[in-house]
Parts: sequence; structure tokens; C-alpha cells
Amino acid sequence: MKQSEMPEQQFGARAQAYLQSTVHSQGKDLEEISHSAGRRSPGLHALDLGCGAGHVAFAMAGAGLSVSALDPSEGMLEVVKQTAEQRGYARFSTHLGQAENLPFDDGSFEWVISRFSAHHWNNVPKGMQEASRVLKDGGEIWIVDAMADENPLYDTTLQTVEMLRDPSHVRNYRQSEWTTMLNAAGFQVVDSTAWTLRMEFASWTTRMNTPELRCRAIECVWARSSEEVRQHFDVLADGSFLLPVGLIKAIKAVTA
Repeated sequence: MKQSEMPEQQFGARAQAYLQSTVHSQGKDLEEISHSAGRRSPGLHALDLGCGAGHVAFAMAGAGLSVSALDPSEGMLEVVKQTAEQRGYARFSTHLGQAENLPFDDGSFEWVISRFSAHHWNNVPKGMQEASRVLKDGGEIWIVDAMADENPLYDTTLQTVEMLRDPSHVRNYRQSEWTTMLNAAGFQVVDSTAWTLRMEFASWTTRMNTPELRCRAIECVWARSSEEVRQHFDVLADGSFLLPVGLIKAIKAVTA
């Protein structure tokens, strides 16, 4: 199976689980998105890039924005479409596609948000170039995702447990890597915040339907990790841990 086909296999059948997931349906970042959407002009065109179960798209649509929700998983998009119809969102559309090849015209949006999606993309720099292309000059992009640590030891450990849990995982990027990729795509980072989320091991692995053998492998990784690693991620006896997360805001430069 090609890497690009894995998101549908991993997420298509679990769309409802992600729609109901507390980790994905709540959070101070989602609250900030909702508040910001409410302060923007009704009808503003916004893109939920890698929409998953649609939490960002619903937050923006609920504030009256014109929303396009894009995802590579047909199963996810079907749940998003049904939920949007149930909630009566009039200016709402779903689109099947990859972040690296967006099916939209240049300058179609004023705001692009990607939340907990980019770590699945095969080519994030290309995805950022595409996001820049479909944004109007002066438009904003917000990136919310798990963030790798600048310390290589913590970085490697996090990538290991992420890939054991979910083979569609590609990489959690460091803050410095995000800044480089955004700058290369013509964006200027204007703000960033960081926090942690407690990943409760049983629900974290059940949501992804992680095979038992891989669950035991993750437990082994934590058990054999150094004291510094276990303290950094605050690993508990049941394998639960703290996931570092960040929100990065950037603006597309205005061309002369």
C-alpha cells in the first residue's frame, strides 16, 4: 500500500470515533479558532486543510464563514458532510484531496487552518506552498499539531511511539522546522504557543485500532527509555503520556 493511501485505511472506518474524541473535539486551540472566526467578516472564505472529523470546519461555519473542508479520507468526509447538513451550515463544502495538490484556484481563501493533520502529509513543504498559493495576499494560516522537541532524543522517541501506534504517521515537526517551511512558502510567523495534552494510553490506541503487538511495543519503548525521557513526557504506569502540541500563526506576504 502506498503511503498516500494509508490515511483512508487508518481513518475512514474510525471517523465517528474522531468526531466524538474529546482530544479532537475540545481544546483551548479550538476555542481560540471559534473566537477568532466570530470576529471575522461573515462569508469570509476559509479552508480546513486536512479536516479529519471536521471540528475546525464546524467552528468556522458556526461563525458564519464560508468553509471548504478537505481531507484525503472519503470516510471522514462523509461524516463531515452529514454532520454539516444536520447542523444546517449553508456555505459549506467538502473536497477529497491531498494537501500537496489542492483542488482550488489561486487566492481562493483568506484563512487556512490545519489541525492535527500535517504529521500525516508526505511533503509538508509542498503543502505549505499549496496553502500559500490558494491564500490571498495578507491571508493567514494557522497550524495546530503535535510538535517534536529540538532535543534529538525526545524527538526520536516521540516519532517511534507515534509510528508504532499509527503507520500513516510521517513526522511531528519541530518549531524550528515549521518556521523554515513557512518562511520558504512566503509566510511570516507572527505568533506561536505551546502546551501539552495527556494521551490516555487505552483510548489513544483504541481510537486508532492499534494492534495488540504494537501496543506492547509502545509499552516496551517507554519501559526501556531513559529517566530523562520518561520525565520529559511524564509517562505513567499505564503508558499514558504528555504530548507536546503547538499553534503557529503566520501571514502570507503581500506581493508588490
